[in-house]
Amino acid sequence: MDVNVSSKAAKQQVRINEEKWSKPLMEAGWTAMPTVLIERMTALGLQPLDLVILLHLASYWWTADNKPRPSKKTIATAIGVDPRTVQRRIAEMEKDGLIWREERRVAGKGSSPNLYHFDGLIKSATPFAIEKLEERKRRAEENEDRARRKRPKLMAVS
Repeated sequence: MDVNVSSKAAKQQVRINEEKWSKPLMEAGWTAMPTVLIERMTALGLQPLDLVILLHLASYWWTADNKPRPSKKTIATAIGVDPRTVQRRIAEMEKDGLIWREERRVAGKGSSPNLYHFDGLIKSATPFAIEKLEERKRRAEENEDRARRKRPKLMAVS
């Protein structure tokens, strides 16, 4: 794909989002989150607080190779809960295989905030995304089929 085409599409998407959310809100920053995570959160075993934590983590994740690393205290402060609550919910998501933490220790300085990996969440959500895409394709085909059908000629009845 041509980089200019991709850049134009991205700029157009930002403009669309600015129309919805306003220019100041979009310029202040935005986060991409797959809709299927919201739509299928219960099937994925996520609680509402888990989704808020994931959304906060995702706001720190700009590129695939630069994993998010906010501290639990930063997350807790942002969402208005105790850091221990964040720690418990992250541990539960990790136990369920949705995310994993990469501990970071610095010699002589102690711990740095963990890096968070979403591999398990991506793997778990992918079948739901594929299902949604297949359903969308099926509906589009049904609509095309309906549009192609020969329309009956209407005749006046006396």
